[in-house]
Amino acid sequence: MNKVSLVLVIIGALNWLLIGLFGYDLVGAIFGGQMAIVSRIIYVLVGLAGLWCISLLFQRTPAMNNG
Repeated sequence: MNKVSLVLVIIGALNWLLIGLFGYDLVGAIFGGQMAIVSRIIYVLVGLAGLWCISLLFQRTPAMNNG
């Protein structure tokens, strides 16, 4: 679940990078516009993945215990 969420967050971040730099929404362009149902589903999945990744900030891992 963590890796899937991270991939979706990266996709969302790259999409926002394109929007910020060029005003181009790649997800919208591929799936029929921002209001197309598939685009909206992807936007929701990216948002939920972002919420899931918040929990990764608070997970304890062996690497985090050393510093």
